[in-house]
Amino acid sequence: MSSRTTAPEDAYTAAPFVPEGAGLAALREAAADCRGCPLHENATQTVFGAGNAHARVMLVGEQPGDQEDRQGKPFVGPAGKLLDRALEEAGLDPADAYVTNAVKHFKFTRAEPRKRRIHKAPSLREMTACGPWLAAELALVEPELIVVLGATAGKALLGSSFRVGEVRGTVLEREIHGRPERLVPTVHPSSVLRAQDDEDRKAAYQGLVADLKVAARALG
Repeated sequence: MSSRTTAPEDAYTAAPFVPEGAGLAALREAAADCRGCPLHENATQTVFGAGNAHARVMLVGEQPGDQEDRQGKPFVGPAGKLLDRALEEAGLDPADAYVTNAVKHFKFTRAEPRKRRIHKAPSLREMTACGPWLAAELALVEPELIVVLGATAGKALLGSSFRVGEVRGTVLEREIHGRPERLVPTVHPSSVLRAQDDEDRKAAYQGLVADLKVAARALG
């Protein structure tokens, strides 16, 4: 399998690693050995989706962060904690959701060896390569609604022309991986944490909550 890691970029795909007819537990186990693109080489581990297997809402982010990569679980870092708080404020129970990422390995850069690992956005090709895992999760969970967290997740699900600012807080209806889906795009919670000052952060957080309230209403 190691030869796959040196495949040309246009040949990146997770498809050969996704077992047919597998449940979520078996998918998670198989994803641990995914070599569909080179991102696995530097990441600590695959970070697969987690949560309610029968969730009405699926939250899709970009990729694992530093804490997620270390712990092997999605949305366990500062952005995940902020997201849980925003969901509760919007009337959505985080325990009832399924959370995952468009890309299952942490992509990062370092300014110097042993220095902090700095998040680096995955390429469109890396997102596409990881698409079979997300397709399998969607087919098993069958959510009534997908909350799209940020531009990268939006591009992975809706194509490279996606712009989160143009459609955030609206209910979209699209075919995703062969299934008709309803989606509510919003910003990634990490963008709230990156706000310059307390006032900007508060406004960004309230915007996230407002978008999640649209999702809550869409679920009825």
